[in-house]
Amino acid sequence: MATKKVTITLDESLVAALAGAAEEEGIPLSRLVAGAAERELRLRAGRAVVQEWQAEHGGFTPEELAAARSEMADADAEYLSSSRTSAA
Repeated sequence: MATKKVTITLDESLVAALAGAAEEEGIPLSRLVAGAAERELRLRAGRAVVQEWQAEHGGFTPEELAAARSEMADADAEYLSSSRTSAA
């Protein structure tokens, strides 16, 4: 994968927090920041898909939103449970 060096300006306390998080994960700071940027782009793409769907089909009902939140909470709980097991 080709890379490009860029310069960005961040608050010093944010840089310190990010550096600490990267060190905890054992990854370079640039990889941590790149991962955050990639997640942001995926979220934006997901929001665009949802907006497109809603433009065609109408907004989600409160029931649909509640069901989606429940499914996401279940998936989060399952993931966290399995990640704790594999870390042990």
